[in-house]
Amino acid sequence: MAAAAAAMATATSATAAPPLRIRDAARRNRRRGHVRCAVASGAAEAPAAPGARVSADCVVVGGGISGLCTAQALATKHGVGDVLVTEARARPGGNITTAERAGEGYLWEEGPNSFQPSDPVLTMAVDSGLKDDLVFGDPNAPRFVLWEGKLRPVPSKPGDLPFFDLMSIPGKLRAGLGALGVRPPPPGREESVEDFVRRNLGAEVFERLIEPFCSGVYAGDPSKLSMKAAFGKVWRLEDTGGSIIGGTIKTIQERGKNPKPPRDPRLPTPKGQTVASFRKGLTMLPDAITSRLGSKVKLSWKLTSITKSDNKGYALVYETPEGVVSVQAKTVVMTIPSYVASDILRPLSSDAADALSIFYYPPVAAVTVSYPKEAIRKECLIDGELQGFGQLHPRSQRVETLGTIYSSSLFPNRAPAGRVLLLNYIGGSTNTGIVSKTESELVEAVDRDLRKMLINPRAVDPLVLGVRVWPQAIPQFLIGHLDHLEAAKSALGKGGYDGLFLGGNYVAGVALGRCVEGAYESASQISDYLTKYAYK
Repeated sequence: MAAAAAAMATATSATAAPPLRIRDAARRNRRRGHVRCAVASGAAEAPAAPGARVSADCVVVGGGISGLCTAQALATKHGVGDVLVTEARARPGGNITTAERAGEGYLWEEGPNSFQPSDPVLTMAVDSGLKDDLVFGDPNAPRFVLWEGKLRPVPSKPGDLPFFDLMSIPGKLRAGLGALGVRPPPPGREESVEDFVRRNLGAEVFERLIEPFCSGVYAGDPSKLSMKAAFGKVWRLEDTGGSIIGGTIKTIQERGKNPKPPRDPRLPTPKGQTVASFRKGLTMLPDAITSRLGSKVKLSWKLTSITKSDNKGYALVYETPEGVVSVQAKTVVMTIPSYVASDILRPLSSDAADALSIFYYPPVAAVTVSYPKEAIRKECLIDGELQGFGQLHPRSQRVETLGTIYSSSLFPNRAPAGRVLLLNYIGGSTNTGIVSKTESELVEAVDRDLRKMLINPRAVDPLVLGVRVWPQAIPQFLIGHLDHLEAAKSALGKGGYDGLFLGGNYVAGVALGRCVEGAYESASQISDYLTKYAYK
């Protein structure tokens, strides 16, 4: 049970928040976020002349974190420097958005909130010159789940299992036996997260731990999410070892036989299981990469068409502030959302476009509020302070908000003294009606929920810092996701579109860390292709 719960909880903390389009609550005019065909940019250079033709070894379509990291990985790991990153919006970083009230002491995230400090992410940060700007959360910070009106701590290590009150003794015994393999066998079909967890670990683990974690990671419905696609590491434990514990033991044995290469001595060593960010927020990473790439990043470049060239490369046509620009590329990687890639690729392959159009992105809103410290219920304070990562709310507890991150407790300098900063998520695949709510209605829903378990019912109204709605927030890794992704890749291959790659969070995973790891994987594939094929 500890292996499964810890692995899936880690995915939650690493994922941080869904990518959301931000809006300042002080703005009177209500706006809704819209994903544009991303092609990205960042640093100043002489503008391209109308009708200009540009060439590159690789064009990265999309200037979010996946695209920027792919370009940097090509340069730092593979020596491929002839890269162009194009972004349709006017700023790089995609949905990473850090907001600040200068002079008031507030700093908050309105897209992803943090990341798990894996070595690939730390490498990207160090290569971007941000080693000294890294900040790490307290590895002992508790995480809470709302159950029967009380915020209950989640076990963070095996030693916590006998003592935490989120589960009953029979529920713990059922989970332990199931993890050892005393449970029904796999059904021989792709299982949902709910089916897998109920079968292996029992109803209590699912209802009180995994269901709220699915809300935190995907804002999704665990009865529809694919265990294999959404939580592949845990799924593989049973698949390779016959049970979760058996798979864990086998994984440890395999690591002993195949030790990792020496760790990069430049990388900092986080203390324990934690999450990380940067001194001035997550936006420091895309900004730093953009600065290093310089004129290779193009903002406000909207891709209008892509065609296969006679010389095995690709011709891309962009609408830019300077006019129409044509780009000739030996390779292309699409790191934009799948539904945007579907529209662009349809003239090349209707089969690939159809497969990409299947992926579902539900709406999510991020509501950032601040209360005075005395507004926190006394029973929720630890040593007189609000401590912890945050809290999650199972759908069965009749609370609309998916979860709350204790931003001012997680990282330093997020709120002024005497104030707490809370980032709340609401919506997801089980509550799509949020797109029809006003900003004030979203704030009222969050405040009403918080007063049920965290905030004193008679506390003053919160200071509203931001309300952001993303109509298409997080790709859902539903049953069949991996098959649809493979169908899209296969269709491109059968169509003769070698050198055209798919990337981004619907490919690599929704956590920020997985996007970075996926960028390194994409960069390796692109480099191999350029080496083996492009120059023959």
